[in-house]
Amino acid sequence: MPLRYHKSPTVPATSFDLFVGFWLCAYLTIRYRVEIVHARSYVPAILAAILRSLFRVKFVFDMRGFWADEKVDGGQWQRGSWLYATAKWFEKMFFTKADVVVSLTYAGVEEVRKFPYLQQRVPRFEVISTCTNLELFHPQNSFARNGDQPFTLGYVGTVSGWYLFEPALRSFLFLKEIEPSAQLLILNRGEHNFIHACLTKQNIAIDQVEVRSVAYHQVPLEMNRMDAAMFFIKPVFSKRASAATKLGELLGCGVPCLSNDGVGDMTQIIEGEGVGVILREFTPDAQRVAIQRLVRLARQPDTRTRCVAAAQRYFSLDDGVKAYHHIYQSLQDT
Repeated sequence: MPLRYHKSPTVPATSFDLFVGFWLCAYLTIRYRVEIVHARSYVPAILAAILRSLFRVKFVFDMRGFWADEKVDGGQWQRGSWLYATAKWFEKMFFTKADVVVSLTYAGVEEVRKFPYLQQRVPRFEVISTCTNLELFHPQNSFARNGDQPFTLGYVGTVSGWYLFEPALRSFLFLKEIEPSAQLLILNRGEHNFIHACLTKQNIAIDQVEVRSVAYHQVPLEMNRMDAAMFFIKPVFSKRASAATKLGELLGCGVPCLSNDGVGDMTQIIEGEGVGVILREFTPDAQRVAIQRLVRLARQPDTRTRCVAAAQRYFSLDDGVKAYHHIYQSLQDT
């Protein structure tokens, strides 16, 4: 039974949504004898925590990231503001009341374990990363690469916000030093003017770049045109608990990736599985070496097989469903 979401003004709108949401959730809990409440992210977790106290239901807090810290790192809130302090107060309540805390990353769990108020009671953690439909995102033989084609470096998704687009374009320039015929394929919606402005600023010729906007079901076809892909995310504290959806999708299509350190479990996955290259500093020398390594890796005959295997190991939608089912079953058994 969906309810309308009210966005602004922020505090009154959220308060109203919570008020209406509470009465509906309370009715549903009583009417259907609900045993488990699963809250995805912080605002709905307020309702779940209240329901746990009132009706003794089990509470699954699916944190999805450090929401309050994302607001600060994204420049929307100040760290010393009352909004941030209030959100962190609720965060403490979620971690102390939850029967299970689901995190997208092991790095996020490590950070939560350091919180002083959890030293006497550490909640049960489960790590379930963002899942990928590997029946859709998979290698396609019709797009098999051969040595006569120009090396195609891909970029998928937004180029603003948390993403560092100009370092990505500089990586393409370093690629051109060793692969003069290389092409850049960008899949993006709604930011094409900004992209073209960045290309001009970096003196990248438009005939070397293809900027496309495609429907979701067409994205795997375009990914299969790529020899490798790149994306860089701001390595701020809140990103320790984040998992980029595009990583699972690219690996599922057999595409090795270049990304940066300090974001979720990306370093452990990419380096540990040998499915890409991690950049630890945005210096010209570091980027040049990283792109050289990426090209060598992309041309190894077994790289695509490793990428697909890594996607199945870390991002499988089927495994994600099984993991959630296991959580629900274990709570019902206690």
